[in-house]
Amino acid sequence: MHIAPQGAAAVPDSQDVNFFTVDPWGAAMARLYLPPPLYAHLMPHFETLGGLVGGALDGEAAAADRNPPQLHHRNRRGEDVQHIEYHPAYLSMTRRAFSDYGFAAMSHRPGVLGWPSAMPAAAKYALTYLFVQSEFGLMCPVNMTDSLARTLRRYGSAELVARYLPALTSTDMDSLRQGAMFMTEQGAGSDIANTAVIAEPAEDGNWRLRGEKWFCSNPDAGMALVLARRGDSPGLKGVSLFLLPRELPDGTLNSYRIVRLKDKLGTRSMASGEISLAGATAYLVGEPDAGFKQMADMVNSSRLSNGVRAAGMMRRACAEAIFVAQRRVAFGKRLIEMPLMRRQLTKMILPAEQARSMLFQTADAMTRADAGDEAARKLLRVLTPLIKFRACRDARKVAGDAMEVRGGCGYIEDFPDARLLRDSHLGSIWEGTSNIVALDVLRAAEREGALPVLAAHVAGLLGNARPDLHDALARAQALTQAALGNPALARQAASALYHTTTAAALHWEGERLPCPARAALSALVLHHRLAPRDPLAQRDDTAQEDAVLAMF
Repeated sequence: MHIAPQGAAAVPDSQDVNFFTVDPWGAAMARLYLPPPLYAHLMPHFETLGGLVGGALDGEAAAADRNPPQLHHRNRRGEDVQHIEYHPAYLSMTRRAFSDYGFAAMSHRPGVLGWPSAMPAAAKYALTYLFVQSEFGLMCPVNMTDSLARTLRRYGSAELVARYLPALTSTDMDSLRQGAMFMTEQGAGSDIANTAVIAEPAEDGNWRLRGEKWFCSNPDAGMALVLARRGDSPGLKGVSLFLLPRELPDGTLNSYRIVRLKDKLGTRSMASGEISLAGATAYLVGEPDAGFKQMADMVNSSRLSNGVRAAGMMRRACAEAIFVAQRRVAFGKRLIEMPLMRRQLTKMILPAEQARSMLFQTADAMTRADAGDEAARKLLRVLTPLIKFRACRDARKVAGDAMEVRGGCGYIEDFPDARLLRDSHLGSIWEGTSNIVALDVLRAAEREGALPVLAAHVAGLLGNARPDLHDALARAQALTQAALGNPALARQAASALYHTTTAAALHWEGERLPCPARAALSALVLHHRLAPRDPLAQRDDTAQEDAVLAMF
């Protein structure tokens, strides 16, 4: 007979759990997608970080969330010197991310975490996936620093790269200069053609920026990429990309101010603000009439990071829900023994694992694309908006359902559920709302020929198996073609492509690990996301649910 515990024992608390070692797929997925020597090298780092996620890092994330940054316009002597005051917990997390783990540097140079070469994207995103299970906000500055370095290397002059790349990729906190992206204006959110900030040529051969940017995360970063209009040049081709340093080469501060910080629903630990540019010195990056196209490189990198972070948050939400369900006793049984709870947990695990599969598939495409593979470049171009669109939307529901599993305790700020829920809403807004990103899927399909490349990739994952998924792939392609002529279908088409791709990836992983649970998840994606379904039918998914939950 089960006896319900009393008092504190009735409130399961995951504090000090190692969130890597309790993840049934953590090591297996890293082993599958990483080269064996790199996997072996990183395993101790994964295990250490997993302990931090359930311990010190989680405590720092909670403290920084409760104590958001403060903007000071003057120092105590009355001098007009702005600075943002961060809580010590945030500064500690910053050292962990930029210095201890070198997230922003590991794709750009050797030596990070003792590895003799730059690491592939799969390594960076596997570590990011784990870190973000405690802290979402800080990973925005980390990603923007990484993405700015990537875009600067691709489009910047040799002089700009030599001057600024070392500081962006430093793991020394004194020499590190973080990155940011100043793009959004009140009248030009997603519609970049309405950019109003003006760039004027200066006598020294550089440019001076004037105007206001409305939403700038990491506003005190050491450097930012900025979109601005060259004088009165009209349209999108009149918008150029500029590098804006916080400090000028002579050590003086550049001519722009942080007007105020935003009071945000989530990501409270990290500063976001409004910027006023008053003749700030900036350096042209790349071709003058290709500013948005070049900035899109950084935007797409940030979109991928948002999808990775959504996947990580879903994994933490599921881990919390399963921890509670395994230990909470009600009506004489553990919650996880109850059929309805088992179904609820499986419905949370499903989108979380879809997102994990998609992040590794996209990371692999990024590594091959960076090596010059043109098909991989097109694949990356469509996978990126797909994971940004669907994973970020799924994270909101999964976080809410996890809160419900914990019950009333989940609604209070003592546990991580409330912070996860608040932070989860940002992913589907930053770097393009769901409508914008779904339309970008169509843009990748139509203008860059990505649809047949994606279809070939999915077919390759399936091989000669799963005729049901081959049929779903053909239907998803047809729907996407129809959406090209009817944009109202864009979200439906994007979801269809995402679900088809992830079902195929889960099948492929299930065969190679091998793992019956991932095969069961692939079947559930087909049944619940792709196949015709009667909402009044009495469907029994018990076998698949049992296979999935047997992992925990």
